[in-house]
Amino acid sequence: MPYYVFRVQPFAMPERVAEYPVFSEASAMAKSLRPDQATNVRIRVVFAENPEAAEDLLLTPRDRAPAGDDE
Repeated sequence: MPYYVFRVQPFAMPERVAEYPVFSEASAMAKSLRPDQATNVRIRVVFAENPEAAEDLLLTPRDRAPAGDDE
């Protein structure tokens, strides 16, 4: 499965920037894009079977982490 690099703006659909076969290449691309972005734009790397599945993962709300002993 490939790694997808997305540009995510608030209240907008994710924009696919690139696709890479290995994480190190996707990570390097994401890191190179981050300094150039506005503060409200996020660059994300997603591991998924296809671009549609990657977008679904980005748009699915994540559950909060379980409370630990330190709370």
